Amino acid sequence: MADHDRRQPGGSYNNRKRRYKDDEDYDRRPQRRRYDPPFSVRIRKQLLGLAESPVRRWHEEVRSIARIVADNYEDQDLRTTFLELVPQMVVEQPLKTPFVAAVVLVVNSLKPDILDDLLARVANATEEKVKEGEWRDVKLYLKFLACLQSCLEGDGLFPLLEDLFSRAVDLQTASSDDTIGTELVKIILLTIPYIMATEPAQWQQKAAELMDKTDVIASEPHALQALIDPYHAEEGTESPTANMSLIGLLQKQLQNEAANGWELSCLPRPWQMPPEEIEQQEKLDSASKHVLPSISIPEKVTAGPRPLFPEIYFSVYVNQEIESVPPVTNIASSLIRDGLLDTINILDFNRGITARFLIDVDCYFAPGIFVKRATPFDRLRDVEGDRLMWKPEDVAVDAVFSQLFALPAPEHKLVYYHSVLTEACKIAPAAVAPSLGRAIRYSYQNTHRLDLELCYRFLDWFTHHLSNFGFMWKWTEWVDDVNLPNMDPRKAFILGALDKEIRLSFAQRIKGTLPEPYQALIGPEKEQDTPEFKFNDDRTPFAAEGKEIAALLKRKAPDEEIQPIIDRIHSAALDQSIDPLVSSTDVFMTAVCWVGSKSLSHVLACIERTKDRLLDAGAASEAARAQIITAVVAYWSAHPGVAITIVEKLLNYSIITPGAVIDWALVSDRAGPYGQALSKSWVFELVFNTVVKVTSRLRQVASSGANDGGEDEVTGMRELFKNMEDALISWAQGTKDQIMDPVFPDGGEDLIKRWGERWLRVFRRRSAIEEAFLLENKATANDS
Repeated sequence: MADHDRRQPGGSYNNRKRRYKDDEDYDRRPQRRRYDPPFSVRIRKQLLGLAESPVRRWHEEVRSIARIVADNYEDQDLRTTFLELVPQMVVEQPLKTPFVAAVVLVVNSLKPDILDDLLARVANATEEKVKEGEWRDVKLYLKFLACLQSCLEGDGLFPLLEDLFSRAVDLQTASSDDTIGTELVKIILLTIPYIMATEPAQWQQKAAELMDKTDVIASEPHALQALIDPYHAEEGTESPTANMSLIGLLQKQLQNEAANGWELSCLPRPWQMPPEEIEQQEKLDSASKHVLPSISIPEKVTAGPRPLFPEIYFSVYVNQEIESVPPVTNIASSLIRDGLLDTINILDFNRGITARFLIDVDCYFAPGIFVKRATPFDRLRDVEGDRLMWKPEDVAVDAVFSQLFALPAPEHKLVYYHSVLTEACKIAPAAVAPSLGRAIRYSYQNTHRLDLELCYRFLDWFTHHLSNFGFMWKWTEWVDDVNLPNMDPRKAFILGALDKEIRLSFAQRIKGTLPEPYQALIGPEKEQDTPEFKFNDDRTPFAAEGKEIAALLKRKAPDEEIQPIIDRIHSAALDQSIDPLVSSTDVFMTAVCWVGSKSLSHVLACIERTKDRLLDAGAASEAARAQIITAVVAYWSAHPGVAITIVEKLLNYSIITPGAVIDWALVSDRAGPYGQALSKSWVFELVFNTVVKVTSRLRQVASSGANDGGEDEVTGMRELFKNMEDALISWAQGTKDQIMDPVFPDGGEDLIKRWGERWLRVFRRRSAIEEAFLLENKATANDS
């Protein structure tokens, strides 16, 4: 009742009821002060986001940025930001170069003085990069200047290109093996299209004269081209890339464009305004012209920090029923690939951004040359008329695969290119996955003629990629190949892939992803985490001694307690007329592997404790060194990846030598009888990694400038390659004793010889590259 009495008249329970609509609309909270970012911040944001959206129109973005710059150039921060950011974008985001150039051209039509400042900066940067031998940056700066050709006085960029060609001729005349001259010609040929995209009619004569000169160098195959061909064609057949030298293709493509009036249909022209912007177009056409500051080319140019090699155009989408990527007859194949490769290799610090650029490739080239993203391959037949329209995902994947399959080596570690493809799949799985599937099928079907090193790279990427996506693959497509001989390249790939998958996961899980015919390829021994200790079987020779040594190692007993057991083994071995050192080494190393089988750190700790005894055994005889490797591989036979890791650690400790690994793998039958070792991917991995260790050590010593020990390293490397040559050439020529054995499997001789040829090519290339490095290093040392 008391509550009822306290009610206000009118019968309302809520005396705070809003009586007017104005009360509800009025927000009494304090308003945040409006913040307008400085012009420099706005310019940076807009420039960095230029052309990234397929929704925004190019000319609107270009005009908006140009007006802000021209109207506020007196702002010191804006001026500094613009003059620094433009050259930076040119060398960091090369796909955007034509759009950045369009901004500069519009700025020139509004405030010409700005261009003088910018040209001076770009010219100085270009000259500096020429001196340093940073040829990719030189190419990118020239590409930018080529897009500005319409606002340059006189012949614009052509005199500089003539100077570059003169240096190329001098270098090629001095040596046919020169690669700097080839690189300079490539830069010239990649610059010409961007000049011609601005005003084709005006520069046709100059371009034709320059191309007549470059034809002399571009049409001649380089001496190193055969070594870096990604295909190793069988005798009597021609490599698919035999005539696919990049500069040779560029020369032919430019000649075709010249014959067709320099259409260059793939290049964007953001400086050409739409009809409704006729006033702005008139300003652009009548804008002031500027003198290009002098850029001097030194008499002696350097190769720079990155090794230069002739380039071969490689594609995993050749000979398709429907063209999904530009054919090599079209200039688009070279220009689009060039922009993508620069982007991939420059942005190695951020694989996510790199993948995004690849997905958005259709934003940075002329509209109408790509089909809609994620268009199924079969739907390409439905493209209207005779228009050439390509799948953007195929073009992007093709570019990454060209780096995965680049010889002698891509610019960055292979795992970087793995990660770019993984990120691209995560960003646009429905679009990228089908393209990757067709790339995988092409590579698998060509494993018999791909260079052996590239086959191993493909296998490594394939298994790594599957591990990121639940190890799912359409294995049923290759089910017929399961019944092929183990030495057939396709069967060897399947066996190697399954082994790698198990390394990245475990046997039971991998078996769960495979169809029934593949199940037999994963034996029960692969499902054991720890292999059986052979000395637990009393029927094994020296079983008692093996168990005793294992027990002593397990409790970390001193060497004095182990020696009496070793002596017993020696005595018993002599009684049986077998090598006592080999017998004791086998028992001891097998025990070390068993005691350390729990993890890599366990086996390393065990090797560390027994290092002195193992060093003595390895130094005692060649047979003992070989037995150390045999014991490790025999114990971990079901998991060769673990064996390879342990052997590499033994190499680091100098317990075994690189020569011992080569002899074990290639000379004897220990890695497999009748040359079967040559088809095993893990044997190639072991040998290849060993060679890389030797060559890396040599380069480290040579680069340090140390005089002592350098010759020993060179001698050791040359001896290693000679031993490999001697071992492999007998397999390749069919003169190996095992091939002539009457029990050799029928029809296997040709397979063995082919494997020998493929191995021989890989390591002859490695040898040639290292010899070239030594010559270059010596020349550099003499000059300094």
